[in-house]
Amino acid sequence: MQHLDDATRTELEAAAFRRLLRHLDEHKEVQNIDLMILADFCRNCLSKWLVAAADERGAELDYDSAREYVYGMPYAEWKAHYQQEATPEQKAAFEAREAAKREQKDG
Repeated sequence: MQHLDDATRTELEAAAFRRLLRHLDEHKEVQNIDLMILADFCRNCLSKWLVAAADERGAELDYDSAREYVYGMPYAEWKAHYQQEATPEQKAAFEAREAAKREQKDG
């Protein structure tokens, strides 16, 4: 970003991340598998990225705590209320995406 000091850039990135989490929370109907098919990341990925960022900075953050932050509630609760069984079409689309990634990597 042009001409922003590091602190301002970090604040803007943090605000955008919080907005992304709010957006995902407002659209619980969007399943993780849909996100994986379309964007190759999901809520669980965001949780893992938070844990990795904490590790890089010497901070303690376990995966369950990160998921609770991302999901806005304990993961088991979110899963019970909002996660649906993946359809055969979703599973096929996910497998096709994964196969394409493997092919590109091996290519």
